[in-house]
Amino acid sequence: MKIAGANISTSCSNVGREFKRFLVSAKPSRLAFIFILILLLFHFITSHLNSQLGQLYSKTDSSPDTSYRLRDLKHIDELKRIKRSISNELRNLESKRNRMQDEILLQQERHMSFEQTVKKAEAEVELLKRRIIQLKTEQKEVEKPKMAAPARLLASEESNIVLTPPTMHYKCQMHNCFDYSRCSLTSQFPVYVYSENTGNSPFDVTSFVKESTRDAFSASHYLTNDPNTACLYIAVLGEWSVDLSLGTADLEHKLISLAYWRGDGRNHLLVYFSHHSTIQNPLLGANTGRAIVAQTNFERNQFRTSFDIVVPFLPSVRTNYDQKLEDVLPHMIPAMREYTLSFQGQWATDYNQEADDGFDLRLPPRTDSEFHPLLMENINLMTESKIHFITLLQTCSQIVPISISSEWSLCGTASDRLSVLSRSTFVLLLPAEDHSVLLSTSIFMTRLSEALQSGAIPVILGTHVLMPLHEFISWEKAAIILPQARVTELPFLLSNIPHPEVISLRRQGRFLYETYLSSQAQVVESLLAVVRTRLQIPPIPVADVMSDVVPHSSYPVENHEVSPGDAETEFGMPPVEEATSSPRFTRNYTSVTLDSHEMWNKIPGPFHLYPFTPNDRLLPTDAQFIGSSNGFRPIGGGEGGTGKVYQESLGGNSQWEQFTIVMLTYKREEVLLQAVERLIGLPHLNKIVVVWNSPEPPGPELHWPDIGASVVVVHPEKNSLNNRFVPWSEVETEAVLSIDDDAHLRHDEILFGFRVWRESRDRVVGFPGRFHAWDPRSGGWAYNSNHTCELSMVLTGAAFFHKYYMYLYTNWMPAAVRAIVDEYMNCEDIAMNFLVSHITRKPPVKVTSRWTFRCPGCPVALSQSQEHFEERHRCINQFVKIFGYMPLVYTQFRVDSILFKTRLPHDKQKCFKFI
Repeated sequence: MKIAGANISTSCSNVGREFKRFLVSAKPSRLAFIFILILLLFHFITSHLNSQLGQLYSKTDSSPDTSYRLRDLKHIDELKRIKRSISNELRNLESKRNRMQDEILLQQERHMSFEQTVKKAEAEVELLKRRIIQLKTEQKEVEKPKMAAPARLLASEESNIVLTPPTMHYKCQMHNCFDYSRCSLTSQFPVYVYSENTGNSPFDVTSFVKESTRDAFSASHYLTNDPNTACLYIAVLGEWSVDLSLGTADLEHKLISLAYWRGDGRNHLLVYFSHHSTIQNPLLGANTGRAIVAQTNFERNQFRTSFDIVVPFLPSVRTNYDQKLEDVLPHMIPAMREYTLSFQGQWATDYNQEADDGFDLRLPPRTDSEFHPLLMENINLMTESKIHFITLLQTCSQIVPISISSEWSLCGTASDRLSVLSRSTFVLLLPAEDHSVLLSTSIFMTRLSEALQSGAIPVILGTHVLMPLHEFISWEKAAIILPQARVTELPFLLSNIPHPEVISLRRQGRFLYETYLSSQAQVVESLLAVVRTRLQIPPIPVADVMSDVVPHSSYPVENHEVSPGDAETEFGMPPVEEATSSPRFTRNYTSVTLDSHEMWNKIPGPFHLYPFTPNDRLLPTDAQFIGSSNGFRPIGGGEGGTGKVYQESLGGNSQWEQFTIVMLTYKREEVLLQAVERLIGLPHLNKIVVVWNSPEPPGPELHWPDIGASVVVVHPEKNSLNNRFVPWSEVETEAVLSIDDDAHLRHDEILFGFRVWRESRDRVVGFPGRFHAWDPRSGGWAYNSNHTCELSMVLTGAAFFHKYYMYLYTNWMPAAVRAIVDEYMNCEDIAMNFLVSHITRKPPVKVTSRWTFRCPGCPVALSQSQEHFEERHRCINQFVKIFGYMPLVYTQFRVDSILFKTRLPHDKQKCFKFI
């Protein structure tokens, strides 16, 4: 037994030494396996000892041999010693194993940290590579800068040369009678108006014309008080006082006596405004030199085509959106009114013969003897016919006297005529029949203005008549102009015009009336616009509203929680971008050359130059790679792609750009700070403009999170929801994302909406959808927020739109609409949808399945109250009255991401993960 124990001890010692050497050389990855072997060995030795002890005890009990028992006890002691030695060795090994495991965990953590650092560094290197590529692209673009606008060039006193008057002034055209050197393209069109109070104007005009034109011209941006730098000189001649009677010689003498006539009257505009329907034409037969004549009454041998200007009738009272709701223009619906066609008038005659059915068939001198009997015959036929064509053709019980024998006189008062016209679908306008002499008259202009004001579509029999401002206005879009020979086919033609065309004609007529004819200021501004457009001088740029910026400091954001879909979780990040504003006024001069007629015939008219519009032209796709690559960021360099490649570039047909977030807030600082923080790392974000609607500005203790883009706080003068759409000077991009401070949008949703907007730049593109519903009980419109398959509004609490609409909302849209928004402190989003749909006649674009937003922790929103919905019902119906019809357009269309719910090959990725 002793020998056996010694052998076991020696063997265990040898095993222990060998095991120590092995541990030193062993790799940490094998320690677990070795430890298991040691445990098995320890278990084997313990079992063996227990077995030996059991045998020993059994022998001890049965044998009386004491010496044998002592030898066994020594052997047992040796085994115990061996066991203790192994146990200590095991404890040491366990301790060492624990230490080594801790070291392994520490090394693993360091390894993972190194891996993350490497990945981050690789990502930064990748971003830097893309940034270098982008900088190289930008450098190439900088090497081809756009031409800066030249300095403003004005005429000087040295240009004031006296010239002899032309011998054939009746042959004047712009190219041979106008001095372009006084009107450079960058002169901004300075206009000098002779004042009746200084003696510069020798003409005794009526007090109404004096006051009206003085107020209208003084409000013009083009007015200058320095005649030496003026491009155009304006002398207002009429309407003259009744007791003023000048011969041609006296009139010419007064023209020559104008202070800046300079012998020939070049660059002068002689304006004779007609305020009454009586015919005055004092300039007939007078030598007006090289001056442009603008008046209402023109004879054929007097009018110089493309030189003289036919101006509208000067209205007495403004009828426009600035009036109360009950005084606005008539509603444009229904398409067909009580009367299909109406006409009121009395044929002027010098004979006392009886008329047939109220119309005198005996023609006065100087009248087309073939047309008039034919006209009378068909008027009588239309009066008698009641099939699909209801006419109201009236003679006058009270006529307005006129001095032209070949024109129908007006009947009654203006209010009486407007009462009939507002119930007429079409109105017959008969110009002076002596078209060999008369081209335009104040009576015809009066009829035209009243027809457009009332929404009756003018039907003009006579293509010889000169329409007001006809050089740029396409009157065929608002009136039906027919040759006199078509009088027999008039009932057939009018009864076959479909209702959409009727509404289109009426709508365009209303636009023309409001823009050019509705007030003295509009008439004067239109007159100046004609000359300016001829000279191809851009209009005055529309002004941004200067932002009252509140300074503040920012703080770094720590432990920012990243939500699914945020930029930091996306697989493809675009390169770091510097804040870049959209190019402005790149189409200064083409706007008055290429698009001059379009500007005159579309909202908002030709009076202002906008820094950009949603309808600027696109280049063909191949231009991005051949000859016109500046500013483009094609996906995959033009090869396309999904996932990471797609995310890194904007692509599309428009040039690379950014967007501005406009966020309205009122006394919800904590909610606002959370909303701003959620935008950390958002690609393509130019800046955030916070419109601080609270009465008090933010205090100095309020700091803003640093999100990688600037946050600008604007404090308006008053609390108004209209402030959401003010064209703040801090908004320097075309794309605007209007978002409420409690709206939760993921980054991928915002980026998706931005990409969709870039392809629908003239639309409102956003997330919460709503619609207008007809209420048969009230016979009006109701606002509806229920989920539906048809919508007509996208709320601007989370929507993209073009900054161009901010200019129109603030400067062009009826002031009554903004007043209603202030009255209810509601409905500004509905008003913006009305505006855009009115201009484009298109519905908004809804993206993704979002329908509403929830703000956890926010106070109960006003939008949840019943009163909120009642106010929105009232808003819609009042807006309809102001616009004259319901402009909102239904759509059953929604935009989702390409490849959404699409099975893709394993090596392809979707454009967005979650949508």
